[in-house]
Amino acid sequence: MNPDLLNRLTPFRAEALSRAIPLQDVERWIATARPSGTLVTRGDGPVVGRFGGPLLLPADAPDPWFPLLATLDCAALPEEATGLALPADGRLLLFGFPEMTYYSGTAGEVVYIPEGTPVEERRTKYPCVYGEEGNEFDDGEALGIYEQFPQEELRLAPDVSLPHHFLDPSPEPGREDAALPGHPRSWDLAEVWEETHGDIVVDGPLHIGGYASHECTETDPVADAAEEAEQARRHRTEAAHGSVDATELPAPEEWTLLAQWDIGLTGREGSTLHWVIPRQDLAERRFDRAHVSFFWNP
Repeated sequence: MNPDLLNRLTPFRAEALSRAIPLQDVERWIATARPSGTLVTRGDGPVVGRFGGPLLLPADAPDPWFPLLATLDCAALPEEATGLALPADGRLLLFGFPEMTYYSGTAGEVVYIPEGTPVEERRTKYPCVYGEEGNEFDDGEALGIYEQFPQEELRLAPDVSLPHHFLDPSPEPGREDAALPGHPRSWDLAEVWEETHGDIVVDGPLHIGGYASHECTETDPVADAAEEAEQARRHRTEAAHGSVDATELPAPEEWTLLAQWDIGLTGREGSTLHWVIPRQDLAERRFDRAHVSFFWNP
């Protein structure tokens, strides 16, 4: 990782040591640091995409169910800034809506459009907000949330990320979760990060790569979302009597955070959307199995 990013963790190290956390535990925790691209709507960083804007899709692409949140320029998001092996070019479209889903279903999707692909502007009324055609419903709350979706350019601010979570789910039902393997002081270190990261990281609404977080982080939100994705797949398969792909998704530890939106809209204060994806799928430029999870602690 860029040494300048690691140097930002000096206040974290100092605070951890002041609490008598052994140096080897602190350094082992710092060794897990990841780069993260925080996207902001101000400053002088390079423009890497935008919130909102026109919906540009290939002619044969289906209408999306969820609203477009952001369009990202992959070429402007290098791996050293995000920790992710994103496509070298093209556009990544993030769709999602901050609402609870049924049977652990996804709250959004990801669409990748390679460079040079012909696109046209799609004017669609997202069913998630307006209801399906011929079966429209009047959901004033959903419309009120959607009308607050931001519409601004996004600029890149290189950032550093440490885990917010500190527990590893027990593989045995009924057993308590335990400290993260290899990190016996994980609870203390996560607490130090929670208290110091506000003076270390960039304040921005959209994060690409790094570690996931939300208001009640104990276990890894990425692993939790991966388990949701598998539950949703099993439900679809059972409902379709086996006609849906019956192959289990990769294990939770094989997934990564693609993007996180810290929402803060009126009516959704303190909520978060996480776009997660199996690492192998990302390497293969396969985004159809990406899963979007919604967390809200109203």
